[in-house]
Amino acid sequence: MSSAPPSYKGHRYPVGIIAHCVWLYHRFPLSFREVEELKRDVLVSHETIRRWCLKFGQSYANALRRRRSRPRDKWHLDEVFIKINGEQKYLWRAVDADGTVLDILVQNRCDKAAAKRFLRKLMKATQSAPRVIVTDKLRSYGAAHREAMPSVEHHCHKGLNNRAENSHQPTRQRERAMKSFRSVGGAQRFLSASSGISPHFRPRRHLMTASDYRAEMTVRFAIWEQVTGAASQPTTA
Repeated sequence: MSSAPPSYKGHRYPVGIIAHCVWLYHRFPLSFREVEELKRDVLVSHETIRRWCLKFGQSYANALRRRRSRPRDKWHLDEVFIKINGEQKYLWRAVDADGTVLDILVQNRCDKAAAKRFLRKLMKATQSAPRVIVTDKLRSYGAAHREAMPSVEHHCHKGLNNRAENSHQPTRQRERAMKSFRSVGGAQRFLSASSGISPHFRPRRHLMTASDYRAEMTVRFAIWEQVTGAASQPTTA
């Protein structure tokens, strides 16, 4: 699926530099200052990199999601707590059978209303419904499932949900690097963009030969250049 890259009007840096900084920040657990140090060949401040990530990160992630195939019909849902300004919040995440992140949502609670809100947001984001959902034994899922997805099969077993639990690991790495998130809105914005960008560069390496992995990464970087506009617009006005 083709889509127009975002507009870079008014930016004096080439598209390739902007896209590369956004890629570094969302692909690796780096701070804005660390990205600045890695770009020593370019005189750009960490504050400029921060603005680039805020402005372009979500649009890049959305473009990558639009190019994905339809999600598998088996979804894994899980929730973990995160600390934001010293307060406990809950990060809800859904992945399909391949481990592709379908959606995330940061909420204050993990009750029935929060679970139902996440399920409805998930169906709206994917514009589809699964054949079966797999969750842990949190009772909120069962209550919300009966109202939001009554026709969908529900498997409730902690041992079956490792795929969703493993998808939280990159978030924990970034949380440690950032020394926790500063606000709910900031966490939602970052995780929404990062969950679209970072997995694009994380194919299932353990299932590939070295040559297949290199070929796959070549394709994925070509897609990245297309969605960012780096392939067609090497420089900006």
